[in-house]
Amino acid sequence: MVHNLAPAETADAVAGDLRAYFDAEGTYAQCDFNGYTTLRLSAILARSRASANLIGHERVLGVLDEILLAHCINYQIGSTTAIEILPGEGDQTLHRDDSIYPARMPGMEWQVSVMWALTDFTEENGATRVVPGSHREWMREGGRSTDEIQKAMRRGSALIYLGSTLHGGGANRSNVSRIGLVNVYSLGWLRQEVNQYLTIPQEIAGSYPEKIQRLLGYQSHGPHLGKYPDAPDGGWFLKDELDKS
Repeated sequence: MVHNLAPAETADAVAGDLRAYFDAEGTYAQCDFNGYTTLRLSAILARSRASANLIGHERVLGVLDEILLAHCINYQIGSTTAIEILPGEGDQTLHRDDSIYPARMPGMEWQVSVMWALTDFTEENGATRVVPGSHREWMREGGRSTDEIQKAMRRGSALIYLGSTLHGGGANRSNVSRIGLVNVYSLGWLRQEVNQYLTIPQEIAGSYPEKIQRLLGYQSHGPHLGKYPDAPDGGWFLKDELDKS
């Protein structure tokens, strides 16, 4: 966990951008797993321009470089999800984000997740629970651990955890909600969890800096995988394409 990684004003701006969307659409993903007193939103870059400051945060990307680039040429956004846990919600089932992929290679991480606190996270209002060491092989093979901890943090702080780490939202026993933004980054040769090309309208994607476009997937992985014909270095930067049209 990195405390106070982004200014509190940035966290407030993202939460403010998302407020109306939470109120209008936040119940769409409610189910036994996600909870029935929790609001969720996806396609965050289409809803909050301020979120790019967190999704493309240089210090976060430096950590991702160390973990993911050992197994790929570049990485990408798998999903972006804002989560508001309302008072009365219970503990979420502990789970691993990389379970969406039907394979596993020992020693290789498919994903890294970054949970940003947009409001203060406390043990009372549903701070994220994690099981340290649960990415290790003996745990993945069914070993048990009781070392679950809860990560309280001030808004603007970030919790970074491997896709193979057991984690889950906490129960909200307070009278206020807690809002987080979790961004999942995956190896560049994997299928993205959320189809960013269809989820983020091209005119919005094209308005972001090249770094964000690349994270959305507008780049090739090496000389052949995902190449766009005639694009320099195999990338495809939407702003250039939109300007031509």
